[in-house]
Amino acid sequence: MNIKNAKPIEKMTAYDTRALYWVVSRPNARQAANMARLVSRLGDGPLYAALGALLALIDTALGPNFLMHGLLAFLVELPLYLLLKNTIRRSRPADALDSLSAFIKPSDRFSFPSGHTAAAFVMATLLTAFYPLCGPIVFPLAIMIGLSRVMLGVHFPSDIAAGAVLGSLCAGLALLLI
Repeated sequence: MNIKNAKPIEKMTAYDTRALYWVVSRPNARQAANMARLVSRLGDGPLYAALGALLALIDTALGPNFLMHGLLAFLVELPLYLLLKNTIRRSRPADALDSLSAFIKPSDRFSFPSGHTAAAFVMATLLTAFYPLCGPIVFPLAIMIGLSRVMLGVHFPSDIAAGAVLGSLCAGLALLLI
């Protein structure tokens, strides 16, 4: 494909594909995928629910408010994520690229945006708003969760960027509304 004459979505896909192959073709990609599995698991929903409940119990000053903001942010983020994913219907990298296989089986069919990344950025944004000293820890962790999804071959880099924007915006909206 001639990148100069390509449509914006085609350009994005071409850059995404190049970046994805660069990541998964690193000499230590298989070992990194094992670590990426662990990091990716940190982005699963039950951990966030447990963290919100725990903070509500142990920090009576800020915890219940944090939990309410988190519930609102996820109440907005989840339907938007599903709407985008099922409207855009971007194939997963392993489905779109014949020469690539994912290291894990994704939970659904489409890749854009990354739900793990969106959730990680909801939490990172809210944790930083309520507990500012957490920022230098939780934002790098959210980035690592997103990158782990690329390393595992289930997302393109732009899926991660879209998830980060979606999660941050939903958390920001919750902070404005309550």
